[in-house]
Amino acid sequence: MRLKAALPKLELYLYAAVLYLSLLWAGTWIWDASADNVNRKVFKKSVKPGWHYFGRKMDVADFEWVMWFTTFRNHILFALAGHVIFAKVCSLISPRIGMDDWYCKHRSLIYGLYGGLAVLVSMGGGFLALVLSHCFILYSVALVKRKWIVFVAGLASLATFKMEPFNTWQQGFVTGYFDLQDILFYGGSCFTIMRCMSFALENCEKKDGNYTFTDLLKYNFYLPFFYFGPIQTFDQFHVQANNPNLTRKQREMWNITTGALLHLGAIFVVDVFFHYLYILTIPNDMKLVKQLSDWSLAGLAYSNLVYDWVKAAVMFGVINTVARLDHLDPPQPPKCITMLYVFAETHFDRGINDWLCKYVYDYIGGSHKQIFKELVATICTFVVTTLWLGPCELVYIWSFFNCFGLNLELWVDKIFSLPPFSNIEYAIGEAMSRRIRAVFGALNFWTIILYNVLALNSLEFAKLVGKRLIVQGFPLSTLSVLFVTYCGVQLVKERERKQAFLDDPEPAAVPQDMPEEVGKMKAE
Repeated sequence: MRLKAALPKLELYLYAAVLYLSLLWAGTWIWDASADNVNRKVFKKSVKPGWHYFGRKMDVADFEWVMWFTTFRNHILFALAGHVIFAKVCSLISPRIGMDDWYCKHRSLIYGLYGGLAVLVSMGGGFLALVLSHCFILYSVALVKRKWIVFVAGLASLATFKMEPFNTWQQGFVTGYFDLQDILFYGGSCFTIMRCMSFALENCEKKDGNYTFTDLLKYNFYLPFFYFGPIQTFDQFHVQANNPNLTRKQREMWNITTGALLHLGAIFVVDVFFHYLYILTIPNDMKLVKQLSDWSLAGLAYSNLVYDWVKAAVMFGVINTVARLDHLDPPQPPKCITMLYVFAETHFDRGINDWLCKYVYDYIGGSHKQIFKELVATICTFVVTTLWLGPCELVYIWSFFNCFGLNLELWVDKIFSLPPFSNIEYAIGEAMSRRIRAVFGALNFWTIILYNVLALNSLEFAKLVGKRLIVQGFPLSTLSVLFVTYCGVQLVKERERKQAFLDDPEPAAVPQDMPEEVGKMKAE
């Protein structure tokens, strides 16, 4: 019931005013730092000419964003648009030649053929043969129907793309060179391994017989997911892609169109921000960062994670729009960092998160009630995550702190659910319990920020932010930032409270002196 605990509206209005004014104030600090230091040496490397007519320069420090929406925008749109047009042409031609039923049942095969052809054209026959060889090896392992063998073989295959000299040897299968080659190589090959592992693990669960090699190829070579993800587990893809009922739900096309327009709007907003707030370049200039105020550092760290979420939401959103046109239900974009105050919900790729939860975390952790099994489950999950991201010192540190934070959060929650803490929480009431939990949520929010900003920027920047906000800024900066964060957590909790009532509306209360039958009628 504490999820549905309400607070006075005036209190919530105060929280909203404090939060938005604080964000605006922090934004002005970053604005001034961007405008006053545009001619610094570090800025010249990643702040390039942008809006000529307005005299604004643009922050181009993020290679991925520049790749997606400037340099290779036309190439990526051409490939995705080609997929949509090809699928539409096939759906229009099939009824005229009497193959409508065949197309509905085998459209995933058509998508796979187009995807394989696109991979062949973009990366060459050597890369296609490399991917097919990994598919064949892991398919052979899947026939054994032993999950531990699947994990050993799959993670070994993934490691060959993360470690030398195996990585360089496999890169040799790609002939020629172009700017997008490394991104496509690592994206296509690593996502292929994860998809093959999903296929093999689902085959282990299949009671009667085995899935076919063709099923694996159709799943792996679905072009929108091939190079950049997200990963949709095989069981979901197999059911959705082979569903012969292609009737759309009411307002489904409207929702797809609205989502596409929102993604375009997000791209425009990010473009505007990059011309006025150089949030990606500033952390690279540590001399400048040390001169900034505590509020600037807090806003800078927060804005970097928000941007990374927006980038992931837009990138996966564009791909998901194409997948939804193909009657699939792809993994949703990640949860906004602003909404995160618990480690259990922290992720930037919902597809990878779902994969890890299903095949590692939930499989080992079971009911998640035993502390030791939970510890083993989280450690194994982050071991796989470390291999997926690529073993290096920064990833080791990121994995350790996030694994520690998740376990500490689970242990604290379990301890406070036991007497006498549970009795105290019950005695103080739901509203006060929500306020106290929001205080812990604010602390948790900033540990999430600090643990993840080191992966986005640098370890040095994360250490500086932590030192300034926790040590040098105590008590004024520390408590003021935590209070603003507390206000934000309360607003998130209010949103969750309203959503909880929509998901699970409570029946009207029945007075004790009212007959049971009358009470039921009133509740209905």
